[in-house]
Amino acid sequence: MSALTVEPVPGQGQGQDWDDILRIWEETDAPEGCKVEIIEEIVTVSPPPSKDHNTTAALLQRRLYTVIPEDWEIYQTLGLSLPGRGGIYIPDLVVVDRATASGPGNTVAAEDARLVVEITSRANANANHDRVSKVNGYAKAGVALFLLLDPWHSGRPTATLYGEPEGGTYRVLATVEYGGRISLPEPFELDLDTGVFPVS
Repeated sequence: MSALTVEPVPGQGQGQDWDDILRIWEETDAPEGCKVEIIEEIVTVSPPPSKDHNTTAALLQRRLYTVIPEDWEIYQTLGLSLPGRGGIYIPDLVVVDRATASGPGNTVAAEDARLVVEITSRANANANHDRVSKVNGYAKAGVALFLLLDPWHSGRPTATLYGEPEGGTYRVLATVEYGGRISLPEPFELDLDTGVFPVS
């Protein structure tokens, strides 16, 4: 992973400052397939995900489509804006109302997400963003459910479901090692077998 530093933004996301962050994100030139995010006002460029990472996302996406309403969609490259955190995250999967994701612009407000999924990669810095920065960012933005799939967690792949954000903090709803089952609550009501996810 490579990173470019963005000057600290006074007032985080207020007026022109947020416009500057958005412009920097939109104009950052990265190799094709790389993911450009702004995490705590730092531009990060991540390499394309591994085959196992993509397989995990595809398997989960297939399961989610069996339970979501027709007017919801699942996106793999949709930017979520978090102006109060000086950030733009691109989760591995995000479920939002189709109407919310339509129209002008390149991002939607993070609080409009019904579910966000992050899958850690082998790169330690990327994994730490998912495990710490993004957990805090999504909670502060009020994202209802956040599923962290962590095949690189201390040699013991785990899945953790966060929910019920309050005061900028999540409650851990469930944590299982891969091979166990984790249940997404309403409106999904989906029982996931994490044993189907590949582990390198």
